[in-house]
Amino acid sequence: MAKAVLGVIGGSGIYDLPGLAEVETLDVRSPWGEPSAPLKRGRIGATTIVFLPRHGAGHRLSPSDIDYRANIDALKRVGVTDLVSLSACGSYREDLPPGTFVLADQFIDRTFRRASSFFGAGCVAHVAFSDPVAPNLVARVARAAAAEGVAHVVGGAYVCMEGPQFSTRAESVAYKAMGAAIVGMTNMPEAKLAREAEIAYATVGMVTDYDAWRPHEAGVDVADILAVMRENGEKAARLIARLAADFPEEHEPCPVGSDRSLDFALVTAPEHRDPALLAKLDAVAGRVLGS
Repeated sequence: MAKAVLGVIGGSGIYDLPGLAEVETLDVRSPWGEPSAPLKRGRIGATTIVFLPRHGAGHRLSPSDIDYRANIDALKRVGVTDLVSLSACGSYREDLPPGTFVLADQFIDRTFRRASSFFGAGCVAHVAFSDPVAPNLVARVARAAAAEGVAHVVGGAYVCMEGPQFSTRAESVAYKAMGAAIVGMTNMPEAKLAREAEIAYATVGMVTDYDAWRPHEAGVDVADILAVMRENGEKAARLIARLAADFPEEHEPCPVGSDRSLDFALVTAPEHRDPALLAKLDAVAGRVLGS
């Protein structure tokens, strides 16, 4: 059993993690690029936590400019086993008003500018992704939200659009008709890369607005979103503190195989694998490449 290390990615409005003690700053080098910011490792209670602000200090990175591969690779290199993504999002449902936390269980990827895999020419891999979040981790997040009195819903599909512009009304209506629950700009390819890196992943979609599908009101207003984001950030800090307080010392095996996703994923014959790519995969795929 591996020691559990809880990773937290802070989305819009969450650039620090209150309550983190014994903090050390880690400037992790990644062969995939530059992480959004130096990692901060500390403790809440007995749980080791590694925090990364997705958009960097001062929110300097747009959703399309984030190096998602570098972020996930860096988190893997410092031992993160379980990763909670905190993400601002819009809602497609009346029963998911601003302030609600949605623990999404599915994703619809509408991005097109982002590198979405660690693998490719020289080492091809196909990981299972039908169940994209780790059920045990989601259940723990849900229990923490309930204990803190944070309004939350378990389940729902998250549409990840490219951005940085918000949706047109036509897009918003179309995604709502597809049955999606929320929309954001950052969980893809983040969730895909976490699966390739064998990190258990859960997302907390923190609703800030109703996107643009409601015909009787104006579209997304940034000023209104910022006000809700501040409230959501305070609730997110309480949720993470409670999650950490009850977190196991050892990583729990994932029932959908998040932590063993590479067992049968590599399809390139060993003699045809590119040594340069294999060197970059040392953290992400070292478990299977070294066997």
